[in-house]
Amino acid sequence: MAEFGKRSEVTVETMGKVNNPTGSGIAPFKQTKQQHHQPPPPAHHGKRSEESHATTKIEEGSSRRNITRKKTDASLSGKYDSRTKKHGGAGKGKWLNGSSDHGGIDRAGTSASAAASNLLAEEDVLDVNDPLYIPEIDSDPNSYILSSSNTSDAARLAGAKPDAFDTNHQRPIYGPLLTLSEFKLRLDDILREYFDSSDAHEVIRSISELGCTLYHPHILVRAIGLGMDAGPRERELISRLLSCLHPTPLSDAEMEAGYEMVLDRVEDWMIDIPDATAMLGSFLARAVIDEVLPPAFLSNRNNTHPGDEVVAKAVSLLSREHCSARLEKVWGPGDGRPVEELKESMDQLLKEYLLSRELDEAASCVRELNARHFHHELVKRGVKIAMEEDGRSSGAVTDGGGGTNENSEGPTVCTSLDAMAALFQFLVNNSIVSEYQVAKGVGRLRKLIPDLKLDVPEADGMLVEFEGLLPSSLLPK
Repeated sequence: MAEFGKRSEVTVETMGKVNNPTGSGIAPFKQTKQQHHQPPPPAHHGKRSEESHATTKIEEGSSRRNITRKKTDASLSGKYDSRTKKHGGAGKGKWLNGSSDHGGIDRAGTSASAAASNLLAEEDVLDVNDPLYIPEIDSDPNSYILSSSNTSDAARLAGAKPDAFDTNHQRPIYGPLLTLSEFKLRLDDILREYFDSSDAHEVIRSISELGCTLYHPHILVRAIGLGMDAGPRERELISRLLSCLHPTPLSDAEMEAGYEMVLDRVEDWMIDIPDATAMLGSFLARAVIDEVLPPAFLSNRNNTHPGDEVVAKAVSLLSREHCSARLEKVWGPGDGRPVEELKESMDQLLKEYLLSRELDEAASCVRELNARHFHHELVKRGVKIAMEEDGRSSGAVTDGGGGTNENSEGPTVCTSLDAMAALFQFLVNNSIVSEYQVAKGVGRLRKLIPDLKLDVPEADGMLVEFEGLLPSSLLPK
């Protein structure tokens, strides 16, 4: 085991006598306290000697030093004056040229704002000896480029129309006024507002005000991407918007370039949206029907391009019989169509359900309606159709005189009402239709009993029977 050196023995001679003023060693405690309460030295308004800046110990046996910060010693100046601090350049809030003093007025007697304007005017004059000076481009004093893109200079030299006009400097502006990231943020806000207002003319006006014709192909990418993330109504609105944007402000070449970018991003979209291929195929086929995209765009592509599955899906949709009428409603009944068409879709799916009795298929069709606020109409029309079906079935049993045979053997089974009650319970259990909507639909049926009895004489009894098949939570209070 290693041996460590012993510390020297502490004795009275080595540490001194405590509380002994006449002894040697550590200073007495009372004298140490008195040193802390000594008044500060008088303020020196003149120059201090070099010895005053020397670092000295405040007391023996302590590591404290008399270190102070420059301009912050209250004993030197009384208080700290921030006006003596420089804020860079000529001072805080001042912008002067090189010939100006630090007092806010230059040598010619002009103010800081006038000097700043003079500085800007001097910077507007281009130096011919500048290595970056291009005579073909910079010799024109009216050129005012706000974009770093190479196409801006080419468009100006070719005599193209400027994208905007700067009213402050009275000069035309060539090239996009925003960066691509800024343009996408503005475009997202415009499209989300369009989903609420459905005003395509406002979108066209907003896009024209952005002044970024170079980024027009990106409009298709952002619009279709937001549409796929939303529901059928938003996809139908996007299809209508693309039809309104063509040919102004989006030309044929910009449309084709935009759809090329859409097809290049198919693999990225499929990560988040599994059925992205089917949706993009519908967008592509709808664009051909709306004459936004020429059919040659599909035929010119081969298997070497990305997104060929989307093109094949679009071709299959366009090859069907009556494809024009079908693709006009490619996004289903929940695309924001009129109420009359929505009612027709409800009647169709309810009649198909009574024939097949498939709950999952009926529930999928109800989801596609995308009309949660209108489900009470689904309940009303479903019960009415079931009453008519059961009324025809019971009326088929007649006597020889043509009247209803009430003494026929075997009870009459209302199978359609049973199936309809099972459907609504299934929809409520799967959170597709709310209990409030079912209760509201039943309440509307009670008010329509006099009209229903004209077609189905036993409508009141059938309604009571239908309410008996539902739990109390689905009935109006």
